[in-house]
Amino acid sequence: MRDSTPWAVWSGAAVLTVAMAGATGDPAWAADDTAQGPPAWAVLEPADGETLLRQKCGACHERRDDGTYTRIDDGRRTPEGWDMTLVRMMRDHTVDMTATERRTLVRHLADTRGLSRAETEGYRYILEKNPVAWDEGPSALMTEMCGRCHSYARVALQRRSPEDWEKLLHFHLGQYPTAEYQALARDRDWWGIAQTDVLDYLATTYPLGDAPAAADTELSGVWRVVGHQPGRGGYAGTMTVTPAADGLLDLSVDLTFADGAPISQTGRGLVYGAGEWRAALTSGGTALRQVMALSEDGAELTGRWFETDRDVVGGALTAVRTDAAARVLSVIPSHVRQGESARVTIAGVGLSGDADLGGGMTVTVVTAGPETMVLDVTAAADAAPGARAVSVGGEILADVFVVYDSVARVEVVPAVTFARVGGNAGPIPKVPAQFEAIGYMAGPDGAAGTEDDIRIGVMAAEWRTGNFDATADALEDARFAGAIAGDGLFTPAPAGPNPMRVMGTNNVGNLSVTASVADGDRTVEGSGQLYVTVQRFIDPPIR
Repeated sequence: MRDSTPWAVWSGAAVLTVAMAGATGDPAWAADDTAQGPPAWAVLEPADGETLLRQKCGACHERRDDGTYTRIDDGRRTPEGWDMTLVRMMRDHTVDMTATERRTLVRHLADTRGLSRAETEGYRYILEKNPVAWDEGPSALMTEMCGRCHSYARVALQRRSPEDWEKLLHFHLGQYPTAEYQALARDRDWWGIAQTDVLDYLATTYPLGDAPAAADTELSGVWRVVGHQPGRGGYAGTMTVTPAADGLLDLSVDLTFADGAPISQTGRGLVYGAGEWRAALTSGGTALRQVMALSEDGAELTGRWFETDRDVVGGALTAVRTDAAARVLSVIPSHVRQGESARVTIAGVGLSGDADLGGGMTVTVVTAGPETMVLDVTAAADAAPGARAVSVGGEILADVFVVYDSVARVEVVPAVTFARVGGNAGPIPKVPAQFEAIGYMAGPDGAAGTEDDIRIGVMAAEWRTGNFDATADALEDARFAGAIAGDGLFTPAPAGPNPMRVMGTNNVGNLSVTASVADGDRTVEGSGQLYVTVQRFIDPPIR
């Protein structure tokens, strides 16, 4: 194993296999009785949830005098967290449960024992499958104790009583004995620290508390949708939500990218608990997922959509009702150079009146409507550089548009990430990596790479990979590990031993990823690091 490797790079390794509880390839909201094809969205009857809880869980979990169940009512979780618990009960305790019963129980548990949106803030990336290479806890202690086998987000996305947190510590010790070594047990009194400092922190920071009320928001209607897909750019469109007879929601999503390319997505979804939106869709034969959070007032959804088999590929999503109060939602593109012109699309709801991009800008309206305004804008050669607000009829979106003088530096995002070999007639697909080039101009101090640099935004780039260090160079990693396309999408090589490599090793590698951005007659480059590693053999809903 190479040094300085993020946890996620090696999360497919055998040492982690024993540490993943409740592992399952697909959550209950997308489960199928036959495990074949698209999700089988059976009729969900929340009223049956309590009956199923008594039948399936009550045999082992005692029902107290107040109607609560031991262990079950000592914790709260996200829908994915409850699904992982149910799968562990099925796997380890031979609980017999059909896919329909599993879905119904997940919905009932998430509705009655879920988390509020506030309780998930800061950790939603793990639910939304945002690709991250680093996942650190609030301290070195918590990272070492919890983040060496799974994401720290997995810890933070649950609430338990002090007694139940203590039971979880004992469970780890008994069920996953190698966790002792992962937690640096040879160098300290690991178990003593776990029972004191760690337990105190968990019980204080993530107390059981009361479950939030389930959302009863009427979601049917048309929603205005905006977002950004790395590698393709910004988009805007609509999502039409129609209630179905079985209690689910039929969805139709139509998006248009900045280059005019349209995509359509159709599928079904539902809201768990206080506002956990989950949906399964298809687009051109590709299976997709949506994971979003509903705002407390029921007026906004925010989250991400992604491909089911390649969750790296996807985009951020914000949706508001088309009949909501006037609001500017996005501006595409988000920057223009001094002395140059651009066609700019403003997306929002209730748009009316004049568009204002600040001083030094000439604006010509191409088309105007309540949800979309298209403008031809020209920045004067002496237009003030920097971030500025965009307003339409007095409705303002701050710091969303940048006028820049030159590109001082380029940052490759993500700075460190991973891809995974796969395919090659095997059951686990390749996991690509998606990069973007972010341009910055120098701030008031005139120097690049200092704290006052001003972010310009995503910029077109030419991409290349290379060997990151001497070891990678000796093993010819860049030759074997995969290739990067013009849109910044890296596709790893096939899995399996490669007889052309030293000792017939797999097509793993440690690569540098370089973006070259043209800025007038000069080129500005930035670099990141990519680990190409082995398959993730166990992939639970919360990694």
